[in-house]
Amino acid sequence: MNQASLLSGNIRQQILTLAVPLLLGNILQQLYNTADSLIVGRFLGTNAFASVGISGSLMNLFIFILDGFCAGITVILGQFYGSGDRKKYREEVFTALLLGMIIALIISGVCTVFLNPILNLIHTPDELIPYAESYLFIILAGLPFTCLYNLLSGILRSIGNTRVALSFLAAAITVNIALDILCKFHASLTASTILSQFFSAICCFLYLRDTYPGLLCRREDIGAHKDLMIHTLRYGLISALQASSLYIGKILVQGSVNTLGTPGIAAYTAATRIEGFANSFGDSGGNAVSVMVSQNLGAGNHDRVKKSLFWGLMLNWTVCVVISLFMFFGSDPALRLFLSSSDELALYYGNSYIRLISVFYIFCFTGSAYMGYFKGQGYMVIAFCGTTLHIIFRAICSAIMIGKMGLTAVALFSGLGWILCVTFLTVNFIRIAGQNSNIPSSHDPN
Repeated sequence: MNQASLLSGNIRQQILTLAVPLLLGNILQQLYNTADSLIVGRFLGTNAFASVGISGSLMNLFIFILDGFCAGITVILGQFYGSGDRKKYREEVFTALLLGMIIALIISGVCTVFLNPILNLIHTPDELIPYAESYLFIILAGLPFTCLYNLLSGILRSIGNTRVALSFLAAAITVNIALDILCKFHASLTASTILSQFFSAICCFLYLRDTYPGLLCRREDIGAHKDLMIHTLRYGLISALQASSLYIGKILVQGSVNTLGTPGIAAYTAATRIEGFANSFGDSGGNAVSVMVSQNLGAGNHDRVKKSLFWGLMLNWTVCVVISLFMFFGSDPALRLFLSSSDELALYYGNSYIRLISVFYIFCFTGSAYMGYFKGQGYMVIAFCGTTLHIIFRAICSAIMIGKMGLTAVALFSGLGWILCVTFLTVNFIRIAGQNSNIPSSHDPN
């Protein structure tokens, strides 16, 4: 997909073409996480499996921070690519790589030094600390590789080439699972994750070097680009803060759910696995909108920027109807993939949760499209504030009402939180659209 293909032509088809590989990538990643857990549980026993669960919350927080940072960089790259300024694009690639590696090394170093106190802080059982430490130590050591892969795949996404990014992700997951099966040792299993990400990063680099040599930084692009550094940190850090706050919000809700006892925890765990797949559809549509908006904003095609949001909403709403119906009517068989038929109370809780929250999913998918629009425009603070509003409302109300309403409180206030978030984003869209109404735009019949 070349530059012109996103700056003219059928927007609806282009968003769909961008979204499908992103969706498949999200699903592949979730399938891998499931397979990785199964392999650990099958070959390494209960202690190793439990330590992976404990370590996962910390590992995911680090990865969310880096993923969010790289997502912000992708927006900047998309804007420069759309404007046709290849010199600025290459300078931003260098700046992003430099700052990304520094941030990854800081997180890696600081967390490695304080790893034992952190594990004690989250009340890790003594018998699991050695397993968790060995697992997290290798993960932390490999964070620069994780960041490098995300940045290089972000370059591919910024130019609209989501298909190749998907193929490298699929290759990484295949290599990772193969190494997991071959190694069967706790530390080696963790190392295989890092090796697979390094492998993917190399593949991305070689593909970019051979196919898009004009996009990688050259010797003359290396330097302290002060303005770009400030711009990159502003976009990247706010985006990282949004991603990490979303995950912290999930941890806070989990704390409320834990007060329900084993049936409630099991029901919520199973329900969130199902939600993870459902959310992949909305998130992919939103990310596709972000790529379209960033490129067309850089090119000054303001009509196409607005129409990208419109068609992104149409895509997400269409998919949402199918997903919501599936969740409402198919919740019981889906839950039984994770829960035993004897877990009658957990199944009851899970069905009540999924059926209620599915009614609100139209607002979740609407918010995803809006988030892609605001990120593509560079309004990272608006996206962050919308996410934070949802998190605070959901976490506080769930904590207050979960004792009286059970798991349905989380579903209800998650849905109402989405409504609050969408209302906030809609008001800001109208405000910004009014400010930009006098900006000249390129005519495009699509």
